[in-house]
Amino acid sequence: MSLITLTDAAVSHIKNNLEKKNDGIGFRLSIKKTGCSGYAYVPSIIHKVIPNDLHFTAQEGLSIYIDREWEGFIKGTIIDYVADKNTIGLPQKRLVFINPNEKNRCGCGESFTTE
Repeated sequence: MSLITLTDAAVSHIKNNLEKKNDGIGFRLSIKKTGCSGYAYVPSIIHKVIPNDLHFTAQEGLSIYIDREWEGFIKGTIIDYVADKNTIGLPQKRLVFINPNEKNRCGCGESFTTE
């Protein structure tokens, strides 16, 4: 079992972003302390391996790197790519994080808390 799970839509979106960045080697997920609730996800396309990151290969050979410092916060997370219906006008697509370790989210949905 992987530390995180990506939907096919998320893999496709990330792979498209990797293709746009010719020197990107994979997708990295970290967390930072921020926002009104405490923590926020930091997804990124990386260009070099960060020492001590956890690594696994997802569908279609996509390289995934997880910031080891936040492994306990991230474990069990599902990443999806969906249309955000809470926007005015045309729905905006974005990565969403479904994390069983979250206890609450702020009103804007950008940050979360754990116990």
